[in-house]
Amino acid sequence: MTSLNNGSAPELASQGELAVTGTPRPARADIVGIAAWLVVGTVIIGLLYYGQDVLIPLAIAFLISFALGPLVRVLVRRGIPQVGAVSVVMLTVIALLLGLGLLIASQVSVLSAELPAYQSTIRAKIASLGDQMEGPGVLDGVFQTVATVQDQLTTALQGAPSGAADPLAVQVVGDGPSPFSTAVAWLTPALAPLATLGIVVVFVFLVLLDRGDLRDRLIRLLGGNLHRSTDALEEAGKRISKYLVMQLVVNVTYGIPMALGLWAIGVPGWILWGTLAAIMRFIPYVGPMLSAIFPLALAFAVDPGWQMVLMALALILFLELVSNNIVEPMLYGTSTGLSALSLIAAATFWTALWGPMGLILSTPLTVCLLVMGRNLPQLAFFDTLLGSTPALDLPTRIYQRLIANDPDEAYDIVSDAVRDIGLPAFYNETGLEVLRQASDDYHAQARVEHRLRVADGMDRLLDDLREDHPAPLAAPAAPRVACIGGKWQVDAISAEMLVHVLALDGIPAIQRPTGAVTARYVERLDLNGIDTVCIAYFSRDPDMAVRGFVRRLRRRWPDIRIVLALWSAPGEQAGPDRAEALGVDRIVISLSEAAQHLTLIDTETLQAAAPVAALPADGHAPEGTLNETARLEALARSAVLDGHAREDLDELAKRAADVFDVGLAVISVLDADAEYIVGQSMDLPGDRTDDPAALTWLPRLDGLGHHIVASEETLVVPDNNRDARFADHPTLRRWQSRFVVATPLRTTEGHVLGMLCLSDRAPRQIEDTELDLLDRIAAEAVAVMTKQEPVPAEPRKSAPAAPRSVLGQRIPD
Repeated sequence: MTSLNNGSAPELASQGELAVTGTPRPARADIVGIAAWLVVGTVIIGLLYYGQDVLIPLAIAFLISFALGPLVRVLVRRGIPQVGAVSVVMLTVIALLLGLGLLIASQVSVLSAELPAYQSTIRAKIASLGDQMEGPGVLDGVFQTVATVQDQLTTALQGAPSGAADPLAVQVVGDGPSPFSTAVAWLTPALAPLATLGIVVVFVFLVLLDRGDLRDRLIRLLGGNLHRSTDALEEAGKRISKYLVMQLVVNVTYGIPMALGLWAIGVPGWILWGTLAAIMRFIPYVGPMLSAIFPLALAFAVDPGWQMVLMALALILFLELVSNNIVEPMLYGTSTGLSALSLIAAATFWTALWGPMGLILSTPLTVCLLVMGRNLPQLAFFDTLLGSTPALDLPTRIYQRLIANDPDEAYDIVSDAVRDIGLPAFYNETGLEVLRQASDDYHAQARVEHRLRVADGMDRLLDDLREDHPAPLAAPAAPRVACIGGKWQVDAISAEMLVHVLALDGIPAIQRPTGAVTARYVERLDLNGIDTVCIAYFSRDPDMAVRGFVRRLRRRWPDIRIVLALWSAPGEQAGPDRAEALGVDRIVISLSEAAQHLTLIDTETLQAAAPVAALPADGHAPEGTLNETARLEALARSAVLDGHAREDLDELAKRAADVFDVGLAVISVLDADAEYIVGQSMDLPGDRTDDPAALTWLPRLDGLGHHIVASEETLVVPDNNRDARFADHPTLRRWQSRFVVATPLRTTEGHVLGMLCLSDRAPRQIEDTELDLLDRIAAEAVAVMTKQEPVPAEPRKSAPAAPRSVLGQRIPD
């Protein structure tokens, strides 16, 4: 017998499991780490509670500095020294607050003098209400019985006879407090707010005076990645600043109509109540209700009847509806930022810690935590807990609803996504991912019930989508494309998606059933009249099955064209070499690529399937574009072809290549019959002009410029090899491009002179924010060409993520 001395039993069991399954067991929860986080959280909450006397003024000062910081920067840019700018802003704010305080004091004094005149009206209304309340009520008998029973129980417990007189209470009265003690008792409550106000003013002045040093210290405290920390502070400052400014605008637009409405109704002190309404709206939830009590109570006291009270109530309700549903969405935008649950929880948390001031500061402080969670990985749980963006991505949400047997909610999510990005993009970006997750879970986690729910749910979703988005009506034509699922049900569902996408593009296609690949099955496919077959697989290793399927198809229909869709294959494994090895004509890895390639096959010309029409060499623009003659005149006025701006444009191209980390950046303009490279980050092969500028040029239809000029839109090709429009483009092959993005060079008159193009030898993606920066460089290039000030382009707007709750607090983007 041999002894096992190389490890303990649990270790050997773990190794055995690893050998069998090929994957390690999930690690146990780090109890020590969780305990450490709990201890740290408890310490932080304790510090927040016991240090509130110092932290509250600091928090108020920082928030005020966020709001006043833009004003200080504007004055500094105008040449005023930092100290002078801060002093001017602080004195202006203090003067406004003092003026507001004097106005409120004057209104209060006027009202206090008039209140005795309303005593008779108040007494009359109270007497009237008392008369209406007199008389036996429905529950009077119940209350009397309960009171009698309570008296009897009290008597029995005390052992005293009913009706016994209570003992006399004796109170010892001293000489009373001294005048000094009375003065201290009166002044102490007033001195505390004044001291806090003084601390806030000093902190605000210091923060505005040396923002840079404070920012550096915060970045050092945050640690980690310098870029992330800088982005977090910048985003927090912008969002909080805009939130406070927009909140002030919203409150003012609420307070002014409130004051004018109360004046029209006849409520005294209308300036006071409008001002109070604007101020109290800084307090979430309870502020608007508290501000409404005072004008309603005064209307009750002034008017002998009830008309003024009802009119004041109607005014308040109307202004609340307009402010919440029109003014706030218009000023804040559509970003909800914080979920409703996190807002309520945050308000409760900060109120419990810091009292009423915590309630006022709860939203800005929570926004700061949210921004930190979005930018700092170690605080990412704040984004999950507080943010309104979904905790699960879109495909996972849909997949989870299908697993939970809730296809109706899944359809609601799908409908919102289709409305935002369109049906083909939804199929390509989300639908395939849902099926990919189902395929990955088929053997690993899914039970039989789960597989059935997903299959049935996807069938219902596709039926509803076909009903909501029918193919355009056209003359009936025999289908020339057949789509077949390779093996599993998810393969068949993806083929069904592809048929729908092709139908929307006007390509007649049909789906054939999935089954075991036998001679009888292939014969029943009935592919007579079909030119192209697309076989779809989610399997990560389908080569053996593909070879057998293709061999039988070739034997039965030798002239048929076969496209293989490998939805789970990376781009490097879907090239021509693998296609040849598997015996297919082409391999595609996405629905958009499949639809694009099948469309090209159907039209049999690349030009007919390109997204924009190429301009003919005679200079006549197609219908819908700007006048080509005026565009050429604008190009001639710039005189850029004489090479006067070559060095500056080369510098801009090099800057673009460095900023976006690409191998090549070119700036080109389109003449009547040629495209000229007027700026480049590196030397390019090609023909050159004879003048000293030596501009590289190429025939008009051989470059990309004619696409940009005709469409007047940015062109993005993440992977040239996977894009049928440009896979064989001569210029891109010469540049060895895999990734291409080109944006128009647009003048102030709207003429597109050419393009700014980025190219790289590796495929990649680009974000809308990066495209905005590319547009900025393009505007600078146009300014260099035309010798005019650059015109900033409109920023692109990404589709917003669906919020978790429509009740979330609106905060500015």
